[in-house]
Amino acid sequence: MIRVLLADDEDLVRVAVAALLALEPDIEVVAQAGDGPAAVTATLAHRPDVAVVDLEMPGLDGIAVAAELTRARPECAVVVLTGHGRPGHLRQALTAGARGFLPKGSPGGALADVIRRVHAGGRYVDPSLAADALTLPACPLTPRELETLRLAEFGAPVAVIARRVHLSTGTVRNHLSAAVQKLGAADRAEAVRTARDNGWL
Repeated sequence: MIRVLLADDEDLVRVAVAALLALEPDIEVVAQAGDGPAAVTATLAHRPDVAVVDLEMPGLDGIAVAAELTRARPECAVVVLTGHGRPGHLRQALTAGARGFLPKGSPGGALADVIRRVHAGGRYVDPSLAADALTLPACPLTPRELETLRLAEFGAPVAVIARRVHLSTGTVRNHLSAAVQKLGAADRAEAVRTARDNGWL
């Protein structure tokens, strides 16, 4: 039997997926979690072979869970499910150690097949997302522009960012302005969204 953990903050989705997997003769759902930290805790406690985690969850998202499980329990293969996958998310998930990346709208038996594949040591990436990821443009931002934009993501004031990166406030403003301009964004928040969607942050 392949032991599986399911993590999704939507109870209805999680219960439905568990019911579908229960129909498979070689798969057993041994634990469920409603958020990222609970997914990590349950994985360490129940030691599943495969963890199926939603991309967007409270506490830790699916990418952060994949990174944590890859570090703490590398023998557990992680599959990330997403309701609206973007190529940047795919790149981030694979970098974090996920072995599978699958849209929630996939056919019913697809998840079971992916679970078997990653359990056997393989990988699975949704073909349409993989094709989109291959055509992603290169990041136009310099490492310093990315660094300041990442720190600006949560609304940190320019003075705070400047102290963190050991630059003057004027230089930080210039980096942020350059990032906004290069990404064709209206403001910092939009620049952050664009960079995150493309997998650059």
